[in-house]
Order: sequence, then structure tokens, then C-alpha cells
Amino acid sequence: MRRRLAALAVISALGFGSSASAAPNDPVGDLITSVISGALPGTGVFNVKATLYHAGAKGVGVLDSLGCKVVPMRTLAVDKSIIPRRTVVFIKETVGLKMPDGQAHDGYWYASDIGGAIKGQRVDLYTGHNAASMKTLRQLNQSTLTAVKVGQFKGCPPN
Repeated sequence: MRRRLAALAVISALGFGSSASAAPNDPVGDLITSVISGALPGTGVFNVKATLYHAGAKGVGVLDSLGCKVVPMRTLAVDKSIIPRRTVVFIKETVGLKMPDGQAHDGYWYASDIGGAIKGQRVDLYTGHNAASMKTLRQLNQSTLTAVKVGQFKGCPPN
């Protein structure tokens, strides 16, 4: 009986027509959307599993899927159905990590790449030009990170 009631609630929350949409302040709709997308309700906050990639690895070139140059510790490969390309993403766990130029990372990444293994709640952090470039981020490999959509960019990501 509970399953039938839950299913009925989901169906009624989704609406019965193609023109139905959730109201701007719809907690049930937000909850359903968050379950489907993995986002926290009403936000652009995602808990994502991180992996690392670098130039020189199989299938990795010097250009991202937008045709832009990949930027070490800035380029982010995403599932574009979860985090659209050209999204600026803040990842708090990367704040303070040492950048290739010696400065501290500010936590901002640019979703400009996609990958065959990047499906759902996963991201791939581009570390640089060889396997040694992964050292700085190695502790984040296979960990769950908090990714927050903070904006959009046009053209190619900044270097």
C-alpha cells in the first residue's frame, strides 16, 4: 500500500501533461529532481565522485570537447546531462592546493570536457601534461567532492 501511495505522489508531483512543470517553490518537485539528478534540493550543489586525467594518457589530447586547450587544474570533464558544458564549478576540496604556477588553487573549475567513462555523478579533473602532474590531486582520486554550479562562461575557459 505504501508503495502505491508513493508512486501516486510521484506521478501527481510530476504532472500529467507535457506542459506541467514544478512551481518555483515546490519542495516535492525539488525532492524528486534531487533524487533523479543527485543534487541537493533547490540548489546546483552535487556530490560527485572524482577521478583524475592527464595529457598523454590513452584517449586524452591537448583539446577538450569544445575544441579549447585543456588547462591544468582548471579543466573539468563532466556528464553534460548533469553539469552542462560551459559551467563554472566550485569544488571546495581543491581550495588551497598547489597550482602548476605555484599559487594556491581558488577552487574554480571549468566544465569544458566530457569523457566516455564520465556518467552520472562523476567528474574528471585534468591535472596536466603527464602522470607526475597527478601528484597534487592524488588524495582526491576516487573521493566524493562537493561541486557547486556558480556560473557560465562563453568561448574557451581562461588559462
